[in-house]
Amino acid sequence: MIGGQAADSQPPSASASCSSSSSSSPSGPAAGGGLRIHRSKRRPDILNMLMTAACLSSSSSDTGKGQSKLSSNKVTHGFHLVEGRSGHDMEDYHVAEYRYENDHELGLFAIYDGHLGDSVASYLKANLFNNILKEPLFWSDPQESIKNAYSSTNKYILENSKQLGPGGSTAVTAIVVDGKDMWIANIGDSRAVVCERGTANQLTVDHEPHTTNERKRIEKQGGFVSTFPGDVPRVNGQLAVARAFGDQSLKAHLSSEPDVKHIQINPSVEFVILASDGLWKVMKNQEAVDLVKSTKDPQTAAKRLTSEALGRMSKDDISCIVIRFRC
Repeated sequence: MIGGQAADSQPPSASASCSSSSSSSPSGPAAGGGLRIHRSKRRPDILNMLMTAACLSSSSSDTGKGQSKLSSNKVTHGFHLVEGRSGHDMEDYHVAEYRYENDHELGLFAIYDGHLGDSVASYLKANLFNNILKEPLFWSDPQESIKNAYSSTNKYILENSKQLGPGGSTAVTAIVVDGKDMWIANIGDSRAVVCERGTANQLTVDHEPHTTNERKRIEKQGGFVSTFPGDVPRVNGQLAVARAFGDQSLKAHLSSEPDVKHIQINPSVEFVILASDGLWKVMKNQEAVDLVKSTKDPQTAAKRLTSEALGRMSKDDISCIVIRFRC
């Protein structure tokens, strides 16, 4: 139990693309805003065109940092998002902000990894946390409220698929309450990993179609799991995750129920990494933790992770948030 009831909040704006702007957190002094990287020296036009074509120009990344203002237990964060090399526009969005609700400071962090377009991920950025905090029992039963909000949000997305399109999105969200408690939830294969005394501990479940529980559920609901076409197991041969928001054509066989975990932030908890599968496809949990451990600035740490993933030839969009405690 946290106590009390949350007040309504206005949804943040959302935007993301390779050619114009990437996803950015809501602006404000606490969140640090979504900062773009700009070069001080003008590059030759031909170089600009070549780098833009390869999605390597400064406009294809988004970076920033912020910190809590009111909690006695200090929280700092940094984020970095880079468009992948798979040939489509950026489909990842993130949230990294702090709100003061019902006499509590909340740190709200999320990675939304869209597929078949970015409309669903964009909608989640603007609405999911608001829907969670509007749940009547949020302050007394956060876990059930998160599950209810995920479900109602997915229902709305499916009912409005004509406007939002046929695509979908995975999600990993973190709510930090007064720097003392953290509620992690996810659907899909975006992941949260905590560092406790230097050791990586995965907090989320990768919802992959071939795992026993997911396969049984999908087949019970009339679907199937196949590696054809392609080289990874997919729901009905289409989607490589078993749980997601949206995906109208697969709604009968997908789940939007999140796995939710509560973490008490004690002195052994050093930091948490939230990242899309563009990072985890090429990096093990402990490798990511080891890269971050010696880097106190969380924005620099997030950049190190994305740079390493690019160096390992990850082709997907790469988005990560590093949340440090008591820095």
